Amino acid sequence: MTIRNWFKFFLNALLIGGLVTGVFGLFIRWDDAFSQYFEAGQWGEFLAAFAFMVVMGFTISVIAQMGYFAYLTIHQMGVNIFRTLTLWNWVQLLIIAFVIFDLIMFRFRPNAETTGQIWLYVILLTVLIITSVVVAIVKANLTKKHALISALFFMIVISTLEWLPVLMVRADNVDSWVTLLLFPILAVNAYQLLALPKYNAKSEVDRLKLEERRKNRREAASAKN
Repeated sequence: MTIRNWFKFFLNALLIGGLVTGVFGLFIRWDDAFSQYFEAGQWGEFLAAFAFMVVMGFTISVIAQMGYFAYLTIHQMGVNIFRTLTLWNWVQLLIIAFVIFDLIMFRFRPNAETTGQIWLYVILLTVLIITSVVVAIVKANLTKKHALISALFFMIVISTLEWLPVLMVRADNVDSWVTLLLFPILAVNAYQLLALPKYNAKSEVDRLKLEERRKNRREAASAKN
């Protein structure tokens, strides 16, 4: 990927993370972060709280982008280690099952002290899985069918790893953060997975155009000589 296209890719992912976190933060953390300023008419503080959510989204976006490029390396290593994509896909399915089991038994279950929390974690797990399946199917349809498992692995396993730090926090209001931060992670990861081939294709076209311009300049210089 060329520097220009990488910057566009990075900036778009950054904006998606900030926008999703800011908008969802208005609803999910309204009582904790916004309502008191809204009711008091303190619009400066209200905008500052919204800006904080957006900056948080930017941070999540950067983490998600680091996770994506790390996964590209892991994927290539997995194919090389297990020799065939089929065997690597089975390994990825096993890891997906383990991660979902870990989420249920060691992340959600210890914190599910009320019926409301139980339903919250069920909904969050459902959002994670359904979003991952839909994105993986779209990715497979846009590229190759064998990309389905790899896309599912990225959306579930890597997204969970990026989500893990907030899942490990023990605090009274942590559920709202757990809920909020899932959405920018999924949004940015879905964007990266689906948009990267387009930017790679643009980069290839840009390289061909650059080579053509260089060739024309060399030919023009040779003609002058």
